[in-house]
Amino acid sequence: MSVASRVESEVAAALRWGLGHALPRTAIAGSARRGDLHGRLIMATSQSDETPLALFDEIRADGPMHRAKFAYVTASQPLVREVLSSNDVHAGVSFGATGPIARLGAWAGRRAPTGPLTPPSLLVTEPPDHTRYRRLTTRVFSARAVQGLRARTEEIAAGLLDDLAADAAAGRPVDLVERYCALLPVTVIAEILGVPPEDRGRVLDFGSGAAPSLDLGLPWRRFREVEASLTAFEAWLDDHLADVRRDPGDDLLSQLVTARDDQGRGLTDAELRSTAGLVLAAGFETTVNLLGNGLVLLHEHPDQLALLRERPDLWPNAVDEVLRVDPPVLLTGRTVQRDTTFAGTRVPRGAVVTALLAGANRDPEVFTDPDRFDVARENASDHVSFSSGRHYCLGAALARMEGEVGLRAVVERHPDLELVAGAERRSTRILRGWSVLPARLSGGRAAGAAAPAPA
Repeated sequence: MSVASRVESEVAAALRWGLGHALPRTAIAGSARRGDLHGRLIMATSQSDETPLALFDEIRADGPMHRAKFAYVTASQPLVREVLSSNDVHAGVSFGATGPIARLGAWAGRRAPTGPLTPPSLLVTEPPDHTRYRRLTTRVFSARAVQGLRARTEEIAAGLLDDLAADAAAGRPVDLVERYCALLPVTVIAEILGVPPEDRGRVLDFGSGAAPSLDLGLPWRRFREVEASLTAFEAWLDDHLADVRRDPGDDLLSQLVTARDDQGRGLTDAELRSTAGLVLAAGFETTVNLLGNGLVLLHEHPDQLALLRERPDLWPNAVDEVLRVDPPVLLTGRTVQRDTTFAGTRVPRGAVVTALLAGANRDPEVFTDPDRFDVARENASDHVSFSSGRHYCLGAALARMEGEVGLRAVVERHPDLELVAGAERRSTRILRGWSVLPARLSGGRAAGAAAPAPA
């Protein structure tokens, strides 16, 4: 790379950080100091490991659609669904289509590494392109396809727990995130995508390194680390896709490389890289959080774990209740494309709407006693943790299955599992989960042995 190109690249990166992180963080911090609820919410997620439940309640108390300084905000479950399904809003947050800031942002963005929030990612693309990308990837995540993966997922979970047998027998603490919660979903998605075993550790590192790209207000050093991870992931993915083209198999990436729509069009290189990268990263990043969050909730509510032992038919519902109470994704943003009205509030073109997924999941108008963790809750599946509308999570069925298999396997194999001191929340703020979860697996039993009879 020439000196001029290197300078241009550095200037573009500085602009992306300034426009996407430094300026918004400064503005939001100022609004928070003046009492703005949206600003206080964003700052609270940056400064605390706890979900800001009290702020959800304050926002909800102001009505279905709260007007904050820089965004419209809703914690109403019906309104969140309406916003996420509306054709009047588009995914993501933009600076607008015109003006000097928009032009600077567009120039800098063209030099950004491919990431979950850069076009042509499914997360920020709209029809007709979104429809075409999604149609090409949907079949591998259908309910029927996922059920076909259940037996293999159970094998993987059992194998990972076998690997912990010596630690369990000796009573040594293990980090469940590192040794189980992360490895289960990354192994499943890697097999779906044809990633060779020797590359799976790198993919896990890429996903962890890129996860903060969804956050707002990153410090400069963290921003550079994230972009470095995205750049490395992009380079690895290019090599992997080249291998797939040379020797296609029956995995999803091979299907994506050869897939054609009704007009005979396939995905361009950029579309293929973006779609494959998103499916690969999203296929395990949020499920790691689901498994960790679920283990903590079950540990904190032994009565609910006892109920699951008595009624194992409740496990699918329990996974939805975990997703409702401690969702892997806290919130999502949308940009209004034309003047519209939500819940009687006029929202102008260009405005940002923040949909509080975690707040909507505790809407008392929808969920009775919403702060209570209840694995038998009749409407647990009414949560919006997988979003809604055309951007509904492509891998929702896979995540539910992995959550059920993964949680059930570990608590049945180790009925006396005990979480011990040292747990740490992830530093990401949009994605919510645990980075470290130490546990003592005493009381383990051999794979295939009968579970103890309920008391």
